[in-house]
Amino acid sequence: MDLNPESSGTSQDFNAEYILSNVAEVVERILTFVPTKSLLRIASVCRLWRNCARRVLRTQQRLTWVSAFGPSLPDVHVLCGRLSEEVEKVFLLPKTVLAVVDSHAFNGQAYCYRQNKAKKSRHSPDTVEQLNHLFPRSCDVMGISAPGIVLTPSGSHSGAPVEHQDGDAGFALMFPSIEGVNIRPFHFCRKTFSETALQEAGLVDNPDLRVVLLFVYEAYKTGGARFLNQVLEPLAKSKALIAGGIVENVFSPPRQCCGPGAYGVVGLALSGPRVQGASVLLEQDVGTPQEAEATIQRLKAASLPERNTLGFMFACVGRGHNYYNNMGNVEADAFRKVFPNTPLFGLFGNGEIGCDRIVKEDYTLCDGDAESLQHAFTTVMTLVHLG
Repeated sequence: MDLNPESSGTSQDFNAEYILSNVAEVVERILTFVPTKSLLRIASVCRLWRNCARRVLRTQQRLTWVSAFGPSLPDVHVLCGRLSEEVEKVFLLPKTVLAVVDSHAFNGQAYCYRQNKAKKSRHSPDTVEQLNHLFPRSCDVMGISAPGIVLTPSGSHSGAPVEHQDGDAGFALMFPSIEGVNIRPFHFCRKTFSETALQEAGLVDNPDLRVVLLFVYEAYKTGGARFLNQVLEPLAKSKALIAGGIVENVFSPPRQCCGPGAYGVVGLALSGPRVQGASVLLEQDVGTPQEAEATIQRLKAASLPERNTLGFMFACVGRGHNYYNNMGNVEADAFRKVFPNTPLFGLFGNGEIGCDRIVKEDYTLCDGDAESLQHAFTTVMTLVHLG
């Protein structure tokens, strides 16, 4: 028996080095505990580690998010600050990111009111560039600002969702590449909207289209209402679930076709055999917590799996605590009672898009025309399952 400590230590080091250089099963198991950004660096060490890292990345198909609320720094929104810390720790490679922040803070309006007006707005090119630099170059980042935010705190699928109608808040949903799921961003304005553009985005003549999340900006401008009808008309004839709202602005990707103040629409087209969706409409007459919970309960009929399922809440700015006799968080709390393990995200906007649509054995239309998808003083509550 070798009792020499130095010799024993050398032997152990050699064994560990051999295992980490030759035994793929062990290396791959270890790499499952490594955040993605570090995993990409590790992949450059050797061929074995690169192959193991690639296999680990293919298994990381559960979407995640970073959310934040509270006071922002003078020139950086609270979400951007939180993202710069948390994106290093995520266990997926983002392919598509949907970022939604409060319009008052991000556009600089509330900030200029509280602080020195000469200081830089948080909606500066520098801030947008910082947001884009946090993710891989191949990642599509869609950034939206709205009057209010609905978010689930980072870190837990069963966390209590919160409605933020005042103050700085935002979230970034990160979608990895998922087998059987195709997420395609789109962006149209009056100059780029056409039948060909709809086809290229996968919004028409696409039998695999299942869910469309869309957000219209500057819709109150002359021609905006007609433009929205033009966008929704072909979508209403499809078998896809349509949900979204009218927002304040879009800050990413930057506009190149139309100048500031022009109306347009951005969104995500979700296609594939593993995508499922369902939605209910909380009408104007839904005005108590009990009525809200009863309406949301109808989503249970869709029987969607819990894993990789998100809730989306698109509410009118006229709802929230003002609508429920100064009771806050009513609809988000009602959603959590019905779906305690499903994270909820969304926004308060200037109009809602969607309808009652519970998918069971076949895809059916809710009504079939563009006007039936447009509402005011309502909330569209949606479930989206991504395989």
